Amino acid sequence: MSAVSHRSRGAAAMLVVDTAIGRVVETLAGVLVALETLILFAGVVARYGLRAPLVWSDELASILFLWLAMLGAVVAYRRAEHMRMGALIDKGGPRRRAFFEALALCVGLAFLGFVLKPAIDYAIDEAAVVTPALEIPTIWRAAALPVGIGLMLLAGLARIGKSAKLSDLALCVALIVIVSLALKFAGPWLSVLGNYKLILFFVLLTGGAVLAGIPIAFAFGVGTFAFLASTTRLPMTVVIGRLDEGMSHIILLAVPLFVFLGLLIEITGLARHMVGFLATLIGHVRGGLHYVLLAAMYLVSGISGSKAADMAAVAPVLFPEMKARGAKGGDLVALLAATGAQTETIPPSLVLITIGSVTGVSISAMFTGGLLPSAVLAAMLAFVVWWRGRAEEASAAERAGATTIVRALAVALPGLILPFVIRAAVVEGVATATEVSTIGVVYGFAYALIATTLFGQKIAWRRIWPALVDTAALSGAILFIIGTATGMAWALTQSGFSRTLAEVMTGMPGGAASFMAASIAAFMILGSVLEGIPSIVLFGPLLFPIARAVGIHEVHYAMVVILAMGIGLFAPPFGVGYYTACAIGRIDPAEGLRAIWPYMLSLLLGLALVAAIPWISIGFLG
Repeated sequence: MSAVSHRSRGAAAMLVVDTAIGRVVETLAGVLVALETLILFAGVVARYGLRAPLVWSDELASILFLWLAMLGAVVAYRRAEHMRMGALIDKGGPRRRAFFEALALCVGLAFLGFVLKPAIDYAIDEAAVVTPALEIPTIWRAAALPVGIGLMLLAGLARIGKSAKLSDLALCVALIVIVSLALKFAGPWLSVLGNYKLILFFVLLTGGAVLAGIPIAFAFGVGTFAFLASTTRLPMTVVIGRLDEGMSHIILLAVPLFVFLGLLIEITGLARHMVGFLATLIGHVRGGLHYVLLAAMYLVSGISGSKAADMAAVAPVLFPEMKARGAKGGDLVALLAATGAQTETIPPSLVLITIGSVTGVSISAMFTGGLLPSAVLAAMLAFVVWWRGRAEEASAAERAGATTIVRALAVALPGLILPFVIRAAVVEGVATATEVSTIGVVYGFAYALIATTLFGQKIAWRRIWPALVDTAALSGAILFIIGTATGMAWALTQSGFSRTLAEVMTGMPGGAASFMAASIAAFMILGSVLEGIPSIVLFGPLLFPIARAVGIHEVHYAMVVILAMGIGLFAPPFGVGYYTACAIGRIDPAEGLRAIWPYMLSLLLGLALVAAIPWISIGFLG
C-alpha cells in the first residue's frame, strides 16, 4: 500500500513539474514567434525603407529561430501533436492502440535519451565559435538543442504515470532492449552486407516505426542513429550538427510566420469575407457553392501556406449553407480533401519553401510556376462538380444584386489583394519569402486595427496569444521533422546510396519519361505515409540532381512531385490529409470514401497533363 502511495505521489509530483514546465515553455515559444516577426520586419523596414540595413537582425533572428523550433517541438510533444501515421493503429481495438501508444512513448524516450549527451557535447563545442555581427559565442544558439531535448524527455517521463500501463511499458522496454542489443552485436556482420543494410535500418526499422504510429520525426531519428551507431564510428555530435543544419536554414523562418499569418486571417475574418464575396458572384448557379469552395481554397492557400489552416478557414463558412441546399456530407468532405491536394503548389506553400531550402531551387521561380498547375487541377475538379450537378435541381438561391456584390467586394478586397502582394513581392525581388511573411503579418494586424477603429468590426483579440502558441507548436513539429530527415538524408548520402540511386534512375529505359513516372508513383506513396515536408526533405536532395541530369527542369519536377505528394496525402485510406479534412468538416470518414474517387481520378488526369506538358509549370518563368 505504501509503495502504491509512494508511486502515486511521485506521478503527481512529475505532473506538477510537467505542467509548470509547459506553461513556461508555451509562454517563451509564443513570445519568440512575436519577437521573430518584429525583428524581421524591422530588418525589412531598415533595408528597404531607411536604406540602413541592420547587420545584426538576421543573425539575431537565426539565434532565436533555433530556440523557437526546439521549444515549439516541446509544446507539440506535450500536446501529442507531432506528425504521425496512425491509420493502421486506429483500426485496431483499444488494447492494441494502448500498446502502440506505449511503444511510441518508449521509443521517443529512448531516442531523446540517446541524443541528449551528444547534443550537450555539440553545444559545448560551439562555445569556441563567435558570431560575426553580435560577437557572442554560438553556444547561446546551440544550447537550444540539449534544452529542447531535455524538456521533451521530462515531458515524456511525466506521461508515463498518466497515459500508459506499466505492463505495456515493460513489454515495450524489453522489445527496445532486445532490438538494440541485436543491432549492437550484429555490427561486424552488417558491414559485409554493403548497401543492403540500408534496407534493415531505413525500410524495416524506420518504416516499421512509422507504421507503428511512432511520430515521424522520432522514427527518422531512431533509424539514422541506429544505423550510424551500429555500422560506423562517427561521433554522434556530427549527426546533431546535421539536425541543427536542417532546422536552422534561414529560409525556414518563413514557416512559423506563414503559419501565424494563416491563423491571423481566420481571426480577423479576412477568409470569411473572401468566401462571402465569391458566394455573391456564383453562389446562385447549380452547384455554385462547390465552385466557391474551389475558388476559396485557391485564394486562401496563397495566404496561409498551410493546408490545415486553409480548410479550417473555408469549411466552417461554407458547409452549413451547402448542407442546407441539400449537399451530402460525404461529397463535401471529398471535395474539401481534393481541393487540399489541388492547392499544394500555390505559393507561399510551405512545401515550396522547404524545397528551396533543401535543394536550392529558386523559390521565386517556384512561386511563379506554381499557379498554373494548380489551376489545371482546379479545372479538372470543376468538371467533376459540373458533371455531378447536371441532374440536380437549379439552386433556389437568388442572384445577388450589383449593390450586394460591390459591398461584398469592398469588405473582401483587403483579403483578395494580399495573396497577390505576397507573390509579387517575392517574384519581383522586393523581399525574400521570409521577409514577405512578416509583411503579411503586419498587413493583417493593420487591417484588424482599421476594421475595428473605422468600421466597428468585432475581432477576437484574445485569440492572438493562443494563435502564437499554436504557431510555435505546429512550426516546432514541422522543423523537428526537417531536422531528423536532414540527418537521415545525410546518412544515406554518406553510405553511397545517393550515388547508387542516381546510377539506377539515370539508367532506366525511357529516360526522362520513365524517371518522371517513377517519381510520381514514389511521391504519391511517400505523401500518403510521410506527408509532403518530410518526404521532400528526405528524398529531394537525392532526386532533384537526377532530374536535372536527365533533362527535366527543376521547377517542372518540383510541381509534379508536389502534386503527386498532395494526391497521396489526401487519398484514403492512408492519406492523413483526408482524415484532417473529415475532422475539420465534422463528417465521418466513411461517408466520403465513395464520393472522393471521381475527384481523385480527375486529379490524376490533371497531374498527367502537368507532367506531360512542361510549359504549364515553366511557361511564365521568362
